[in-house]
Amino acid sequence: MIALTHTRGQTWAVFGLARSGLATAQALVAGGAEVRLWDDNEASRAAAEAAGFRATPLDEAALAGCAGLALAPGVPLTHPMPHQVVANAHRAGVPVLGDIELLLRELKPAIYGVTGTNGKSTTTALLAHVLSGAGRRIALGGNIGMPVLALPRLGMGEGIYVLEMSSFQIDLTPGWQARIAVLLNITPDHLDRHGSLENYAAIKARIFAGQGAGDTAVIGVDDEHCRAIHAALVAQNSGRHIVPVSIDRILEDGVSAVGGRLYDNGREVFALDFPALPGAHNGQNIACVYAAARAAGLDAGAIRAGIASFPGLKHRLQRVGSIDGIACINDSKATNADSTAKALASFETIYWIAGGKAKEGGIASLKPFFPRIRHASLIGDAASAFATTLGDAVSHTLCGTLDKALDDALAAAKRDRLKDAVVLLSPACASYDQFKSFEHRGDEFIRLVAGRGGQAEQGAAA
Repeated sequence: MIALTHTRGQTWAVFGLARSGLATAQALVAGGAEVRLWDDNEASRAAAEAAGFRATPLDEAALAGCAGLALAPGVPLTHPMPHQVVANAHRAGVPVLGDIELLLRELKPAIYGVTGTNGKSTTTALLAHVLSGAGRRIALGGNIGMPVLALPRLGMGEGIYVLEMSSFQIDLTPGWQARIAVLLNITPDHLDRHGSLENYAAIKARIFAGQGAGDTAVIGVDDEHCRAIHAALVAQNSGRHIVPVSIDRILEDGVSAVGGRLYDNGREVFALDFPALPGAHNGQNIACVYAAARAAGLDAGAIRAGIASFPGLKHRLQRVGSIDGIACINDSKATNADSTAKALASFETIYWIAGGKAKEGGIASLKPFFPRIRHASLIGDAASAFATTLGDAVSHTLCGTLDKALDDALAAAKRDRLKDAVVLLSPACASYDQFKSFEHRGDEFIRLVAGRGGQAEQGAAA
């Protein structure tokens, strides 16, 4: 735990008592602050009280005199409207921020930050793995793994915090500054929480906030919004080093992953022959990691060795077993259509399990991949809407639940007996209609596969 000693003698409010919120409360108390905390969920309040806290509703009176409100990233900050506790804080004149802002204020540490609509978890984990393999002391956290205030305390020169940053976390970190910052891509996501794609892109662009001479910005330039952000970075002329990344073309000034090869300023570096990182989308992840690791001082050989030893990320194109020769793939982390597109592009003969709490836009964008889908087994709130989009183009069944969908997909695959068939859980939806999280959904899929005779195994990640 990182005791927040800079808050000693202050009173702080904490709202949202899941992992990061509870860790924040504990770090504040360890640093000598008084804490008032609350969560709308009764079970979360009970967990906090079991940890020794007393939950107190955070009305305007309770917030008066607080040095700040530490807000969990899942709580609406601006759209569709601020949560009541945020409105209360504004009226009380209390600043609203997140746990990563508190980390920065406490330590002013070396930060490498990664964001993007898709691929950020794999890229963050891969970058941490490569750096660690090269002997660097790192702590991995943020939107992946442990809450940041539960990580080891690394002062300046003692190590590097490698952080995955969601748009929600960036929005709660006004003092954000990363020595190396990576923006992979921007496609529509979380628009209900940001109001528009333009607002969402502007928040993502803040991954580069505060950078100057000696810092590095790594940015994918294959989508319109990232190209505009790249152009703005160049125009700022802040002294930072800017590295564009493409998987569409070989850049003469930048890093590219094209045709199964990695290029640095137009020169081929090594082949992209990593079984745990299949697909063109992983080419972008690898290229961004390469650019960031080079900026951190690693040579190409050390970077390639680190990538080659990466075991893959759970819930991201994870091979969890084979049943009667049919591979079962857990891609539960694909919570939107763009992420699922990467999975559908990775296989030729797919028995697809999809559905959940739908994101804006549904799955219409996936129509180019429909010829790869032999059958779709649909679950959750989005099942009927997805069935309408699939229409006559793709055979499908409304299954409702994940266990029924797995049985339906396996039955269809066994009936067809096609070579290289896969049962692919890649929902293109959030999980909250039936599960606590995408991890919960993926773990349940793993359990169901094992229960049907599948042999659990480590596998690929995206």
